[in-house]
Amino acid sequence: MQIVKQRGLCRTMYCVACLVLAMLPAEAGAQAKVKITVLPLKVVGTQVQNSKKQRVRLRGVNAASLEWSSNGEGHILETVKRAVEDWHCNIVRIPVTQDRWFGKAPEQTDEGAAYRDLVKQVIDYCAANGCYVMIDNHWSDEGEWGKQIGQHLMPEENSVVFWKDFAMLYKNHPAVLFDLYNEPHDTTWDIWLNGGQVTERDRRTRTEKTYTAVGMQALLDAVRSTGAKNVVVAGGLDWAYDMSGFLNGKALVDKKGNGVIYANHNYPFKGDTFEKWLAKMELASKTLPIIVSEFGAGGGGPPSRNALPSDVWVRRVLQALHDHEWDFCAWDLHPSAGPTLISDWNYTPTPYFGVYVKQELAGTLLPYTPPAPGTASPDQRPTNTAPPR
Repeated sequence: MQIVKQRGLCRTMYCVACLVLAMLPAEAGAQAKVKITVLPLKVVGTQVQNSKKQRVRLRGVNAASLEWSSNGEGHILETVKRAVEDWHCNIVRIPVTQDRWFGKAPEQTDEGAAYRDLVKQVIDYCAANGCYVMIDNHWSDEGEWGKQIGQHLMPEENSVVFWKDFAMLYKNHPAVLFDLYNEPHDTTWDIWLNGGQVTERDRRTRTEKTYTAVGMQALLDAVRSTGAKNVVVAGGLDWAYDMSGFLNGKALVDKKGNGVIYANHNYPFKGDTFEKWLAKMELASKTLPIIVSEFGAGGGGPPSRNALPSDVWVRRVLQALHDHEWDFCAWDLHPSAGPTLISDWNYTPTPYFGVYVKQELAGTLLPYTPPAPGTASPDQRPTNTAPPR
């Protein structure tokens, strides 16, 4: 901007304005240009509330591909739009990878600029359309940029670098939640919380590598060190299924932010019956805010180690989520990222899973009551005579 003619006072005010704009953090300018239609969130007791102290129940889906693809396979923006407009989600969980954020994947040549812009487009769209975004650091690299990009036991120092950078950019953005690390597994609760040495075996080469894992408390502290108070999400061990540590002294300490939601990832192949999962959820949710940020079941017969057919298992889980008013994000709105909510890129809901989730999100899913023993087949559907919710 150039001003040719101006009085001395105007010149002074102009210079001051330029100085103030230069001192503003980058995210302040970016957020100021984007319409935001959601209120900031905060954990209060076992609930999530907005800045008006109203309960917010988060209900949505996962939208995968940015963890394994630098361009979201060309579908991610349309997928997020469908999730919000057609599936009526008020939250979308977006898996990302720390390496692609910085342009470390082999196919990237721009230091991650296009990838970061794509993530921004997702966030901007959701923020402008009444939807929250959970950014999930889904894939990491065992501490070596660009090497072994994938799902690993625990985060490491590069994960800290990612979160400091991401949090600085999106700190205090009303629409954005930070999911610290997708699915920690095959380690101890002490290492989960505080970090330590872990050894991982490569599934393809069968070689082993030992690296220093960073604990979840250090990741949270890294986020808060930027001034970001955004609500944080943390999954436990056993690929985010095990919540026992949260109840036994391993919960995170968050003195500077808007709180932590603890994640549960529930699949029928975990080995528990539906009833055991339900009991664990009821116990944890008595004292902790819980979100089932992944769940789902495939078609084609009874799941492994679970007597229920997939569609019946899905119906019972959805009924439990509904009855207890638990937050959730179903996995996944991608036809190849199983268990799949859709069967094609026309976003056709799968008959054993997606169709029920879509109805639940729309508020039209009929109540499900398991049939009495000996009175009906185990895959009995509810009749259309029941009133809608």
